Amino acid sequence: MEVFKFGGTSVGSVENMRTVMNLIADGNQKMVVLSAMSGTTNSLVEISDYLTKKNKESALALISALEKKYYNVVYDLYKTNATKDLGKRVLEERFDFIKSFTTGTFSEVGERAILAQGELISTALFTLLMQEEGYNALLLPALEFMKLDSDKMPDSRFIKMKLNEILSSGPRTDYYITQGFICRNELGEIDNLQRGGSDYSATLIGAAINSREVQIWTDIDGFHNNDPRFVENTSRVDVLSFNEAAELAYFGAKILHPQTVLPAKNANIPVRLKNTMNPPDPGTLITAESHGAGIKAVAAKDGITAIKIRSGRMLNAYGFMKNIFEIFEFFKTSVDMVTTSEVAVSVTIDNSKHLDEIVTELKEYGDVEVDKNQTIVCIVGNMIAEEKGFASKVFVALNNIPIRMISYGGSRHNISVLVSTNDKKETLVALSEKLLNI
Repeated sequence: MEVFKFGGTSVGSVENMRTVMNLIADGNQKMVVLSAMSGTTNSLVEISDYLTKKNKESALALISALEKKYYNVVYDLYKTNATKDLGKRVLEERFDFIKSFTTGTFSEVGERAILAQGELISTALFTLLMQEEGYNALLLPALEFMKLDSDKMPDSRFIKMKLNEILSSGPRTDYYITQGFICRNELGEIDNLQRGGSDYSATLIGAAINSREVQIWTDIDGFHNNDPRFVENTSRVDVLSFNEAAELAYFGAKILHPQTVLPAKNANIPVRLKNTMNPPDPGTLITAESHGAGIKAVAAKDGITAIKIRSGRMLNAYGFMKNIFEIFEFFKTSVDMVTTSEVAVSVTIDNSKHLDEIVTELKEYGDVEVDKNQTIVCIVGNMIAEEKGFASKVFVALNNIPIRMISYGGSRHNISVLVSTNDKKETLVALSEKLLNI
């Protein structure tokens, strides 16, 4: 069995839903993972924000507008009145559930439950579409098998056991339709895998059922070697290793959720990125093996804060670094880049929620400098740590760019530089002209 995942744009209209149906309906058994229709999650977030602020009138107005949109989808999507009636029942159930939160108190648990409704609606409507067209399709609720553990990480053992139990006990089906993004936590509450988590759902499912391949369908032709929003004449990367793809996803390549690669890597299941609007294009294949040497691609991650701690107490002292990183651990703030010298250590973080508290604690150990509005630019390739002259090529390309930090040697697949976000575009263009397009 293969796993096909389609994002919000891919199921964002009646026409696109029919396109997806035609793509998957080839008679081969599949697990199909769907996101919410494009724009829905944003609307649900906005509704939740109004409810949190106790602005129930505005929340109800948004709910009404979203409900009207979906009733129009149901009217256009189905051919028979019988299926239209079934679609209307789906909407009535889901929107009555959302409206129930406009009375009484509203909590974070309610917010997560509301955010799940987009995927629950899209999968129910799509399953009805396939059934109306005569296909053997079954809706498989992700809330029955997708679960987080006490550390808020996917419980892979439970997912594998429960999903295979469900599949083996039910009737054989050609097309299983399930939700991406949503899950339950250890308390049994509705939760999620964070924005973009449908990709993650797909590889978790692929690993659980030992899928031949996981295909992630979106609106572009796979990984590009640079960000086409800032750089002209980018090109698709045909093949990446799991490690290379993970680096690019973590450091800003929006096509893939950063956690997506790990389940596929652990199970050695190939992942293919394809374009729903251009099915013949082969897209990008991600496998265990890297193909070709040299630089493959560049990605950039914004919203970075750099923190430097300077202290003479570091010199020949053991335990200093441990004390520093325990502060970040206490405030549950992950560190991206690290550079050190005899008397200073610099780190970057992408979550500044506890920045003030972290800085206060760090001042106990030395002088602290903070630089906000930074961007990590990651240059990814195959065995670049062993490629002669690679570092010099990067530094020559960035000769006119002020570089705040450099991370090189921690991975044989990337070198990362920290620049001001104001210099991001110039950095990406320089790397494209002097490293990628030569």
